[in-house]
Amino acid sequence: MKAKILIVDDEADVLELVEFNLKAAGYEVLTAANGTQALSKAKQHLPALVLLDLMLPEIDGLDVCKQLRADPATAAIPIIMLTAKSEEIDRVLGLELGADDYVTKPFSPRELALRIKNLLNRREDKETKREQIQIGDLLLDIPRHEITFQGKQLDLTATEFKLMTVLAQRKGRVQSREQLLKDVWGYDSIIDTRTVDTHMRRLREKLGDASDYLDTVRGVGYRILDR
Repeated sequence: MKAKILIVDDEADVLELVEFNLKAAGYEVLTAANGTQALSKAKQHLPALVLLDLMLPEIDGLDVCKQLRADPATAAIPIIMLTAKSEEIDRVLGLELGADDYVTKPFSPRELALRIKNLLNRREDKETKREQIQIGDLLLDIPRHEITFQGKQLDLTATEFKLMTVLAQRKGRVQSREQLLKDVWGYDSIIDTRTVDTHMRRLREKLGDASDYLDTVRGVGYRILDR
């Protein structure tokens, strides 16, 4: 499954240029021409990364960034601001509001694709390097394939442990059923998303009181949260 990138820009030629280059680089691409569309598509599709122009109709890019960061479902999505505003104060404000990178127009499409690749790789490395993950009273010991709740070890299958690990490594970020099928089961095409629901139901039963950490976002997917 290709990483999904949401491009937000009201200039059709910019959208076309960036979309062409990102598809050539192997990404799936979504586009939005204003701030309202950007928020709607980000919440609906949960892209791996958002390329965000600042000067947008309806809702400007800074407000879009703030709203994405304020919503737990989208708060952890990397954001690269892509804009003609090149003053230092604009860059500082964008980064202070939660942007991960800032690219000014005109730009090199190849450099932009490289920045996206590096940002996604750094985030993935950061998620996978931790050997233990503590979430409230839950402790995942990844090398030992053990999970405990309030000091008591829970009896999970290998698939259930991997499912918990993926959710814990991406704590707070909603994972779609399709993404979980790819990352936990290794399916490159959508087979049956009910597989995920069935395993989540069994996982909740085994977790007991610890199932409060699992959150279902209806119509979207699942995430794990601190309670």
